[in-house]
Amino acid sequence: MTAERRARRRVAAAVLVISMVLGGFVVRLVDIQVVRAEQLSDESEARRSIPSPLYGARGDIVDASGVVLADSVYRYDIAVSPRFVEDYRLADPETGEKTQHTVAEALASIAELIGADPLELRAGIDAELAIDPADDHSYLARRVTTETFQAIRALRVPWVYFERQPSRTYPNGQVAGNLVGFLGTDGPQTGLEFRLNDCLEATHGSSTYERGADGVKLPGTTVVQQEAVDGGTLRLTIDADVQWFAQQTIAEQAMAIGADWATAWVVRVDDGHVIAAADWPTVDPNDVNGTAPENLGSRSFSEPFEPGSIFKAMTFAALLDAGVTSPGEQLVVPGRLPTIANYSITDAWAHDDLRLTSTGVLMRSSNVGTSILSSRLSAQQRHDYLSAFGIGEQTAVDFLGESNGRLRSAESIDGHGTLTQMFGQGVTATSAQIASAYQALANGGVRQPLTLVTGCEHADGTVTHAPSTEGVRAVSEAAADTTVAMLESVATDSAIASLVSIPGYRVAAKTGTAEVAENGRYTDERIISVAGLAPADDPQFVVVVTYGRPDTMKTSATAAPTFRSIMTQVLKTFRVEPSTQPAPRLPITW
Repeated sequence: MTAERRARRRVAAAVLVISMVLGGFVVRLVDIQVVRAEQLSDESEARRSIPSPLYGARGDIVDASGVVLADSVYRYDIAVSPRFVEDYRLADPETGEKTQHTVAEALASIAELIGADPLELRAGIDAELAIDPADDHSYLARRVTTETFQAIRALRVPWVYFERQPSRTYPNGQVAGNLVGFLGTDGPQTGLEFRLNDCLEATHGSSTYERGADGVKLPGTTVVQQEAVDGGTLRLTIDADVQWFAQQTIAEQAMAIGADWATAWVVRVDDGHVIAAADWPTVDPNDVNGTAPENLGSRSFSEPFEPGSIFKAMTFAALLDAGVTSPGEQLVVPGRLPTIANYSITDAWAHDDLRLTSTGVLMRSSNVGTSILSSRLSAQQRHDYLSAFGIGEQTAVDFLGESNGRLRSAESIDGHGTLTQMFGQGVTATSAQIASAYQALANGGVRQPLTLVTGCEHADGTVTHAPSTEGVRAVSEAAADTTVAMLESVATDSAIASLVSIPGYRVAAKTGTAEVAENGRYTDERIISVAGLAPADDPQFVVVVTYGRPDTMKTSATAAPTFRSIMTQVLKTFRVEPSTQPAPRLPITW
């Protein structure tokens, strides 16, 4: 074989090899760019595109004037991509000069800002990589403030990124904390935060962004798949200033007399709006762990008690409505009234026969006189009148954990209990129910739905959760107005008149000192209350104050100064005009 032929064969072999190689490249290129182009593109994008949630803000809870009781602020989670954690270079924004930075330096700077140990941060990253060398996500800190986030962002560490999340805050602390409730790590826990979560809850969205080979987010690559929608604004009837004043006032007196608990209510008469609903002790939603579990909710709604003589106002309204007595009716009231078997009813003080009018029976708070008059109604009538005042059923607020209280039916109660119920013994009610019943008396006998929330206002302008405004007539207007006139005698002629009267205003009120039953027997523990309204000639507001189990000063006179302080503050806050006519001063005795 000649050298020329061998050369041609070598060239041919080389051409064949090259052709085969090129053919393989062509086949591979066609496979990549044509056959599997879409699949590979999707896989590539999946490796570059990082999903990221978009958090909507939870809706605010505000008082009647827009004062914020609960709102959302943004907090930030500080995260890293462990597989990209390495030394890096940064260019100076002004000079463009690049400087070298180590992982240790970066973690030390971050640790100083979040109050952590840089060695522990590094150990956490290494632990994540030991489990999964391709780990893309690990937290350095959760829910840091905006200031801390901005300081860490200014470090420009390329493998550190941030996740913004809304967080709850309560600017007024304990003010209405019993009503607002709070959020925990698992979401809303109590109060309106829980009950009306469907109004407040945000709808979260989603987005994606792309990153480069070094794990750094590429500017301008964020794509929003679904926009976030903020929650609605929940508007309350509460006046934050009055709520604060009521809370402070009952707290001071409760601690002074050693009470276990206390409540104070303010209700506007014409529409049943709750201006204040204070509990003591109460919760600060910003410091839930500092509150005993039994005080996390609202005792005003959830814990009924035997109210005692403040119940007599509803009883006398019923008697007047049924036409079985009148304010000036003359009665002889004995010291004891036998009922059934060996049972009898007595007054809180021993006495011989008393010559009292019906007004005098109410003002002197005689259980015996009240029972004599109540016996003129059938057991069913007594039950139905108390039921008409809202006793035995939840209020229209429908608060989380709200109790019905206890009102026994006419069929299930004996001849003794059916009378004691009429002066607040053997029956239980919540502070909310008592406030609602007095609102009916002050409103000409019409019980408006007790209202705490006026509505949920959404970003699109719609309003949901609007309350009912349809009232229920409990007694006639004449009966209600006459009862109010009779109750004025407490502020003009009773032993505590000076403690409940307010200069310039006519006040109608009733006191109550109820025995506390345990294991079927009444003890020497007491629940003391004052409930009333002003101005009596044109009722605008109802105030009810209650102290549970005081250690000292166990009479209702102890609650009277608190009632007067809160009512005075309310009349001043809402600029209620003083009374123009004197109280009627109905006869008490004969």
